[in-house]
Amino acid sequence: MIHSRRAFCRQSLTVAASAALCGLVRNPVALAQTTFSPEGALQQLIDGNRRFAEGRMTSFAEDLDILRAKTVEKQEPFAAVLSCADSRVPVELIFDQSLGHVFVTRVAGNIATSAIIASLEYSAAVLGTKAIMVLGHANCGAVKASIEAKAVPGQISALYPYIRPAVDQAGANLDAAIKANARIQASLLRQSSPVLAEFIKQNQLKIVAAYYDLATGKVSLLD
Repeated sequence: MIHSRRAFCRQSLTVAASAALCGLVRNPVALAQTTFSPEGALQQLIDGNRRFAEGRMTSFAEDLDILRAKTVEKQEPFAAVLSCADSRVPVELIFDQSLGHVFVTRVAGNIATSAIIASLEYSAAVLGTKAIMVLGHANCGAVKASIEAKAVPGQISALYPYIRPAVDQAGANLDAAIKANARIQASLLRQSSPVLAEFIKQNQLKIVAAYYDLATGKVSLLD
């Protein structure tokens, strides 16, 4: 009886969430809205990265007590970033952004898994993000491992099928494969999610691929 109640609750929540997203696809108005346009949101990321690369960051000067107080009850990020889990890619830092400004999803190889897509749908449909950036980075270990395709422990090899199309396209050239992977994952986000596709159609969202150079600290757009 308890199990059936739990199953019913899970099913009810799933149906409710699906209905909410379907409603947003038909009428794409997010519950929270940044004042940025998609182009403005993307430019905000680029400007922040320029400050980071030039060593003149401003985000640390913001009053963290005020920021925490403003973000306890809600968040209104202007952009989302799908980044690699690599510890050398601290997204908020490299875009010179502070609390509540960027919705970040991270997974090795910056791949568009079902869970990642769902999270980014939430960022656009509920939080009102205007730009989604898929951010590849130099010397990505996940892409390198996918090129080598050696036996690995645990579930690490589960990453390979997501990255393999980029390896097939770019071959053994690591840098080219990293950039191809970012482009492919961005394309998957545009094509595989009706929610995101509808926001793009309504000119309320941009999805782009980008590349982070570990040596210079600079982010460059790939498309």
